[in-house]
Amino acid sequence: MPYRHYPVWLTLLVAASLLAGCVGIPKGTSAVEPFTLDRYLGRWYEIARLDHGFEEGLDCVTATYSTRDDGGVRVVNRGVDLDEGKPDEAIGRAYFVDGEDRARLKVSFFGPFYAGYNVLALDEGYRTAIVGGPNRDYLWILARRPELPSAERDAWVSRAQAMGFDTAALVYPEQGEVCAPYRES
Repeated sequence: MPYRHYPVWLTLLVAASLLAGCVGIPKGTSAVEPFTLDRYLGRWYEIARLDHGFEEGLDCVTATYSTRDDGGVRVVNRGVDLDEGKPDEAIGRAYFVDGEDRARLKVSFFGPFYAGYNVLALDEGYRTAIVGGPNRDYLWILARRPELPSAERDAWVSRAQAMGFDTAALVYPEQGEVCAPYRES
């Protein structure tokens, strides 16, 4: 994800070092299967997240997935520090861990260091998802549209809570009209 307070290269280096080899899945959870990558590709909007330094202070956050020539997935994460009007971007790559029909991937934004990327819940229409990292410190609720009705959002938060995530600590980034100048077509 984009970075706010530190040079991008330094933050990536530190994050990669901490996450090296952390391609696991939170204990007691399971990745979505069957999973169809082609249906998952495209733009997702961040509805909620557990905050980390690499996303701190960012709004208008999106993740866009596309195929890579090497069979992997291209990951483009974008966000904006609205106080400074400064967009930021991180580009990475992801690969399946347990076969392409199971939503367990490893993702890297820096060199050979990978972290777990696990789709833990996904609606049938591939419109809303819960994504976790290698443990319960990393959580994202993503949707195909910038905002969800509050009842729908609350239902997804409840699902994440039932999986053992600390949903009281969730951050809800701005995704409204203020983000329009930063949206790519």
